[in-house]
Amino acid sequence: MIGATGKFAKHVIPSLKKRGLKIKALVRNDNRAEIAKANGVDETVNGDLNDLNSLRNAIQNVDGIYYLNPVFMENEIQMGLNMVKAAEEAKIDKFVFSSVYHPSLSLENHVSKRPIEEALYESELKFVILQPAMFMQTVGNTLPVIKQTKQIGLPYSKSAKISYVDYQDVADVVAIAFTDNKLDYGTFELSSDGMYNRIELAEIISNIIGDTVEAKEIDFDDFSKGMPDGFSKNGLRTMFEHYDHCGFHGGNSLILETILNRKPRTLQAYFEEMEKEC
Repeated sequence: MIGATGKFAKHVIPSLKKRGLKIKALVRNDNRAEIAKANGVDETVNGDLNDLNSLRNAIQNVDGIYYLNPVFMENEIQMGLNMVKAAEEAKIDKFVFSSVYHPSLSLENHVSKRPIEEALYESELKFVILQPAMFMQTVGNTLPVIKQTKQIGLPYSKSAKISYVDYQDVADVVAIAFTDNKLDYGTFELSSDGMYNRIELAEIISNIIGDTVEAKEIDFDDFSKGMPDGFSKNGLRTMFEHYDHCGFHGGNSLILETILNRKPRTLQAYFEEMEKEC
């Protein structure tokens, strides 16, 4: 598993464990290994997505790979291609790739997924490609701050319509992909139903917490402070400019509902649960 220490992909761990799978996590160093273990993985191995030999070592004695790309990194494509190459050499049984909703968009974090998808299509690997919409957790993880400031602010239009998906639903799809063959060789858009702008999002949160939350538009430079080295601020800025003009359209839940055999979680239900946890 790649992403076991991440704020999103860590949700995959409980879904896999419920189905009796053992998880070996690729981590950068011993400190990250401790985080991965705290998140519930069984084993860790240190490695570097930029180092093909370290990946060859890391995937010894594993049956499948769950790969979530580090986003907005200047070498994101090569890291993904390295992972596919190592998997193909090792004749891994199944490769599940968490790509992105609408990879045909000419945005850096979308374009960078295409060569990895292509490499999987051209490989001998049994693959499953998932294309999730914007994660509800991108907003939900900041709920304590939203409640404190009574604001929900992002650097694009508060009127922009966005498609969302709960990463826990994505995690359940990942688990199905590894424990059932019905998704093999498939590419699947994953979204909950409908599109919401930030004004509507603020209204949902306001009703749940019993206090008024205001939708705001904030400065990009303030938002992007503290980004890690190698992170493409220009790519992030371009993405937000696209959202500002076009939103992030979609919101068709048919595929996700069909895979899960249930309705995907709504934004309303997601924030109700987040409020209980807070």
